[in-house]
Amino acid sequence: MAYRGTVARGFNPDWIKPLIHQSQGAKEFAYCPYSKFRVGAALLAHDGTVFTGCNVENASYNLGLCAERTAIAKAVSGGYRSFKAIAIASDLEDQFISPCGGCRQFMREFGDHWSVYLSKPDGSYKEMTIEDLLPVSFGPEDLKKKRLFTTKNGS
Repeated sequence: MAYRGTVARGFNPDWIKPLIHQSQGAKEFAYCPYSKFRVGAALLAHDGTVFTGCNVENASYNLGLCAERTAIAKAVSGGYRSFKAIAIASDLEDQFISPCGGCRQFMREFGDHWSVYLSKPDGSYKEMTIEDLLPVSFGPEDLKKKRLFTTKNGS
């Protein structure tokens, strides 16, 4: 069951279920000995390339990586900067998995109008955009806007 109609947005929905399936597969590789909370992500570039990622925890908790950031880092390290969609999967049965605030901002770095598919283990999903998840956001274009104050070195 989709949150928002994908056909109305001009997309062929045939690629959505396989993308969600790939995020579920990525979840199987999660390294989460502390939280026991597995998350997988599948990131779709505009050329059809898919990058998967899983959460990777660390004994120093704040050094862990979320699945979404892992997938995006893999894509960026391969030269990609523009994305069509990301699907996120977890083991939550009664609710759709949603990205944490840090991941929302990390995804926003690469635009605010791409799709995010929040899924459940049964394959059902909700479609949102980065803008839906992080309204009134701060992005790279904001750094180029005119400012009232500059530092002494002129920057």
